[in-house]
Amino acid sequence: MEQSILTAAASTLGLAFAPWPVASVRAAELQIIAGGGIAGPLNEIAAQYERASGHKTVIRYGTAPDLIKLASSGAAFDLAVVPEEVWKDAAARARVAPGSTPRIARVGIGVAVRAGAPKPDICTVEALRQTLLNARSIASIPASATGTLLAGIYERLGITDEMRARTKVLATPARIAEAVDSGDAQLAVFILNVLIDPRLDVVGPLPAELQRELVYAAGVATNSKQPEAANAFLSYLMSPAAIAVIEAKGMSPG
Repeated sequence: MEQSILTAAASTLGLAFAPWPVASVRAAELQIIAGGGIAGPLNEIAAQYERASGHKTVIRYGTAPDLIKLASSGAAFDLAVVPEEVWKDAAARARVAPGSTPRIARVGIGVAVRAGAPKPDICTVEALRQTLLNARSIASIPASATGTLLAGIYERLGITDEMRARTKVLATPARIAEAVDSGDAQLAVFILNVLIDPRLDVVGPLPAELQRELVYAAGVATNSKQPEAANAFLSYLMSPAAIAVIEAKGMSPG
């Protein structure tokens, strides 16, 4: 079923590479909800899709709890590109079409410091633990899918209370680099693509024994007002053009 949707959508988009023959179709406005951590690649991919299709995209970003609340409340949207954690909520999952919610992108967690600052040792589990305990403050977003993953990692390291006291709680991924650059936080601990910022130097990913990946998966709303355009955009998200953007922005496809 998924393959037939992709084939039809690719055909609708002219294989997603040729310019959209705008005069032959009625332009649609797609309402999209998405996780804030995928904003970088998704904004660029959406702009490409708009140029190729003639459609418009309106994207609302939020944390996983925000997105679960938004989806389960019955808010109108055509397509969701969200952390897989969102689809574990039964009410949110019921809002999208039956069948698969294909994976679009994934990314691991890492540590960053202010650009030019000394890089601490995080090469081993114990080295990471000591670096985290030595940090006076850590920029992150506990109320997010990444925050949920980090909570499990901190629990495994036995430093949950210490990290709660050290965490500089932020509202959006964009604030992470700002907090470290301004000196409000000494370290940033978040998904690696968000840490790729000229104001930061990435120390590296977490040690393999602790590493967890955040996965983004997409679904078309059952009551979408633009189902054909939404399925076409879903197909475009898995096209070579979109994959190139995902990789360029520090994530891995699928």
